[in-house]
Amino acid sequence: MSAIIRPAELEDLNDLTELMYDYIVGFYQNPSPPIDKVHHLIRALCDTQQGIQFVADEDGRLVGFATLYFTFSTMKADKIAVMNDFFVKEAFRDTELESQLYLKCKNYCIDQGFANMTWITSINNTRAQSFFNKMNAVQGKDWVHFSIK
Repeated sequence: MSAIIRPAELEDLNDLTELMYDYIVGFYQNPSPPIDKVHHLIRALCDTQQGIQFVADEDGRLVGFATLYFTFSTMKADKIAVMNDFFVKEAFRDTELESQLYLKCKNYCIDQGFANMTWITSINNTRAQSFFNKMNAVQGKDWVHFSIK
């Protein structure tokens, strides 16, 4: 088996869509967004102006993906990346492939001069929290996250 972590391409549209539904509906048990909206998002991220998606390709099969969105931080007066999604299929969790996907995002942010890469995870997702701790990520303590629907 050989894994490649690379930017998503338009040729990945169908396989990446399936993987994103595994993440959105299967893992987080959220309602299924319309396929045309998922396809529009993937196409927009392939343009890499507003963000980028990386995929974990295991022998021609997509088994994970991560999404970075680009924005700015007033506090840093600089550009930052928000890792909005980080997902690998269950069989690949706690593997080198998962670490490689994370490090691809981290190194991309460093190489592109982002002030930082930030993300949130569910308070109940202790497995992800353990992984991020293992990767020497710093858990935020100064801010409380809010959202509206």
